[in-house]
Amino acid sequence: MNEMTQVNVGSFKDLCYLAIKRLFDILVGLIGLILLIPISLIIKIVSICCGDFGSIFFTQERIGKNGKEFKFYKFRSMVPNADEVLFDMLKKDKKIAAEYKKNKKLKDDPRITKIGKILRRTSIDELPQLINVLIGNMSLIGNRPYLPREKEDMGEYYQEIIKTKPGITGYWQVSGRKDVSFNKRLELESYYSNNRSLKLDVKIFFKTFGAVIGGHGAAE
Repeated sequence: MNEMTQVNVGSFKDLCYLAIKRLFDILVGLIGLILLIPISLIIKIVSICCGDFGSIFFTQERIGKNGKEFKFYKFRSMVPNADEVLFDMLKKDKKIAAEYKKNKKLKDDPRITKIGKILRRTSIDELPQLINVLIGNMSLIGNRPYLPREKEDMGEYYQEIIKTKPGITGYWQVSGRKDVSFNKRLELESYYSNNRSLKLDVKIFFKTFGAVIGGHGAAE
């Protein structure tokens, strides 16, 4: 098989992979959005009962495929002014600042609300990302949708990671999730970008259930 033939076969396989993946995203996304309606209603009622009258949804700019930014949706699991609270904590507490610099998250984050802890433990807070999946700026399986301010910290891994659409779940989530350092996460996601396949996606999809049931943290 000459070089040109190898390229054509590789391109065809990649196109088939992307087409099957997109079809799966749409089917699961539509089913998930039907379930999202009653879940949203329950979360709103519980939030009001807990004295939280703010929006149950959280939106934020994230980095997508090829570096294009998009609006990211989640159920809000933190206090409404979470970013302001974070920056204030980083200024006042060196220990918290060091932990955040290393992992880009806090293990015992004081910004998380009571209902937010439940949403994160069960990964229900991720469900609104199905909106992103249907729009097409995310996939069910992919790399984490990184914050624009994290681009500099991603270093050499940035160009590798943005080769693929971000996902609701992915390789790093089933490889330790919150127990994985930021640098190790980047390594895992770089590996996924360069080795993505239907076989790997199916493996990640089913391992996600085990990670969620086992309560091994959650993506942010």
